[in-house]
Amino acid sequence: MIPRGIAFAPAMSMSRQNHLDAGSRIVIVVTCALFVVALFIKGFGHGVLLEAGVFLVSVKLIIMAYKNSVSAAELKEQLLNLHADLLRVEGLLEGRRSSENYDA
Repeated sequence: MIPRGIAFAPAMSMSRQNHLDAGSRIVIVVTCALFVVALFIKGFGHGVLLEAGVFLVSVKLIIMAYKNSVSAAELKEQLLNLHADLLRVEGLLEGRRSSENYDA
């Protein structure tokens, strides 16, 4: 039985654009543009390896930021579900306490 309030699948309802802020989009565009310009200026020689390395590091950082954003959103959703469950349990306990006080 799957416990209520625990999300086992990633939140697919959120689009990628929610996780990529304006700064990340600018970095993606500028990095791609500079990489293409470097290819035309330096050609496909030895210098392209350095440019490719810089490009891959930028892509890796953006991917890590995206995964962190997705993970934070999933964690927030799970915490909200847990909070709702705790409030529900607290309400049930309050109802039980008030009925015990009423009977006595």
